[in-house]
Amino acid sequence: MFGKEKPQAAAAPQAAAPVSKIETIIGPNAYFRGDVQSDGGIRIDGIFEGTIDITGNLVIGEGAKVIAEIKANNISISGAIKGNITGNRVEILDTGRVWGDLTINSLLLNEGAYLRGQTMMHGDIEPPMIEAPKTQTQAQPASKPHPSTATVVDAEPRRPMEEG
Repeated sequence: MFGKEKPQAAAAPQAAAPVSKIETIIGPNAYFRGDVQSDGGIRIDGIFEGTIDITGNLVIGEGAKVIAEIKANNISISGAIKGNITGNRVEILDTGRVWGDLTINSLLLNEGAYLRGQTMMHGDIEPPMIEAPKTQTQAQPASKPHPSTATVVDAEPRRPMEEG
């Protein structure tokens, strides 16, 4: 009557699920104050104050208000965050607002997103060397000057001064 084959068939699609599933949800009517540590993912739709230190992904819903220091793997922001963020990838969606510094590997800002703070990317990449423009020497033929830098020449000949 209740075969064991059906639950096994249903378990197969879950194996293809993302590595970090949302395990914890702070709902839209919840106010949470404190510190959160987790190896899974968290979604916040309500109000949160404190610190968030997770190895999974963090989703900040559109109506969420978060005042926290955040460390997470991937962070998707549709609501408001005040505090510094450290993570692998941060995406601020069009309704997202962030007041704080970011230390990240990758940043995505959608049109309409708001970010006020400094952004520091992991890694130590040096800027390319840029050489100063070479000056023309007398031996090289001068090229035709750009019209905006050409010298002005009088079109009318000068008349000799009349003696008076």
